[in-house]
Formats: sequence, structure tokens, C-alpha cells
Amino acid sequence: MKRKNIFSMVLFLIVSTILVYGQEGKDAEYYNNEGNKKFGAEDYLGAIEDYTKAIKINPNDAKAYAGRGFTKDKLEDYLGAIEDYTKAIEINPNFAGAYAGRGITKGNLEDYLGAIEDYTKAIEIDPNFAGAYANRGITKGNLEDYIGAIEDYSKAIELNPKDEEAYSNRGIAKGNLEDYRGAIKDFTKAIELNPKFEDAYYNRGIAKKSLQDYLGAIEDYTKAIEINPNDAEAYNNRGIAKKSLQDYLGAIEDYTKAIEINPNEAEAYYNRGIAKYSNGDQDGGCLDFSKAGEMGYVKAYEIIREFCN
Repeated sequence: MKRKNIFSMVLFLIVSTILVYGQEGKDAEYYNNEGNKKFGAEDYLGAIEDYTKAIKINPNDAKAYAGRGFTKDKLEDYLGAIEDYTKAIEINPNFAGAYAGRGITKGNLEDYLGAIEDYTKAIEIDPNFAGAYANRGITKGNLEDYIGAIEDYSKAIELNPKDEEAYSNRGIAKGNLEDYRGAIKDFTKAIELNPKFEDAYYNRGIAKKSLQDYLGAIEDYTKAIEINPNDAEAYNNRGIAKKSLQDYLGAIEDYTKAIEINPNEAEAYYNRGIAKYSNGDQDGGCLDFSKAGEMGYVKAYEIIREFCN
């Protein structure tokens, strides 16, 4: 059970605390502030330019290096980001935000062990750094250490009880351990904190479907679709739940919508083929199986050999 893992929490903390580190001259501080403003306006190239000016004025400005690293990460210049975070840490070895930011970038490079090491260092420096716990949980989840992930999410929630993302991500980890009822509780709490949290509805739908609560799953997928009408995965999964209730026409409608949104959704073609075949449209089902197979969905060929010759 997994769709989105959100690192924005720690990134926000890096930006919001970046001015804590260092009390350099007004000119460098001015450019740091301008860089933060431009970052907030999503003018990432302009932000990098300002952080670079701050560094030229004061080559030992750790917060400017961290800000520039943070911005490079947003631009997917991961190696450049790591270089800047590392420089910030060399200047200020107790800069918890720089360790956490470097952990995010290492995670983006799939260096999960390196990311965990950096988050752990950030936590050693600041034991109340909720975002570092939350992101270390995400990284442990990527390594399929779901028990360790749950421990970290729980600590993040203890430190920040209103963190809907930590609840949602803990729900994902519980779902991966097949604790679907525990997962539903966490997704429900995330939704209470943020009633527009699309992924929490989507993932709660998955957990309900796993418990064969198909009507409940359909309700949650429908809510996710209301929030985001272009959610092809929610349409596909709602189709699966409808098919389980033998509502084949409703399932076909949902699979068709998923394909309209994402024409490369091979699984939706395969699933639509099953629904059509089950509803008596053997030719239509086999055409969909064939399309899914052409798109690389190998399982479709097994069905074709058995039912379409």
C-alpha cells in the first residue's frame, strides 16, 4: 500500500529555521532573505542567485549554502544540493536542518542508508526535530523496514500531533504489514486533520478493499476523485471494487475513465478486459487484454492464451 511519500515537511522546516544559523552582516542577510522570498514564490533560479550573492559576501554563511542546497534539490540538481549541504555542515557541524536536507536529497538519489544516517544525525542534534523523524520513517519504509518506519512516524506524531502526513504515512506502513484496521484508523485521523487529503482517502480505500469492505472502499475512492477528478489510479481501484461487487458496467465505466486520463495505464486495460469478459463481451475483453499485453502487461498474455483462442 503506497502512493505518495511527502518530504515537504522537513524542507519547510529548513526554510523556516534557516535564519537561526549565523548572524552575518546585513548585506548577506539581505540576500538570504531575498532568496527565501524567491523560493517561496517558486522562483528557484532567482533564489539560487541570491544565495550565491550571500555566499560571495560571506563565504562562511552556512544558512546560504543550506538555502541554495534546498533550492537545488527542488530543481533536481541533487549532486549540487549535496555539495551545498555538505559545505553548510562543514561550516556549522550542528546545523540539524542541513543534515535533514541532505537526507532528503540522498533519498531522492535512492541512497536510503545515507539518508537515514543524515536524519539520525539531525535527530541527535535536535531530538525534537519532528520532520526528521517523519522523513526517516519514509526512508525506512522505502527499505521495507515498516516496523522501524512506524516507530519513527509515532515519534513524529508525538512531537507534532497535527501532522496529517505522518498519520497517513504510518497508515501506509501498517497497511504494508497487513494491519489494515490500524491503517484505517491512521488514515481517518489524517482526514480529520485535513478533510481535503486526497491520498488519505485513496489509501483508506485500499485498506477497506483489503478487508473486503468494497462499499466503503468505493466511498473513499469517490471522495478522492471529487478532490482530484484526474486521479486515474482512484478510478482504476474504484473499478476493481465495483467488479468485486459484480457491478461490471460500473467497473467498465471507471476503467474507461482511468484510460482517458492516462492512456498508458496498462492495468486499466487489463482490468476492463476482465470486466467486459465477465459481462459477456468476450471480444471486447480480448481486445483489451491484447492492448494491455502490447503495453507490457505480461499477465494479459496468460489470459489471452486461456480464454481468447
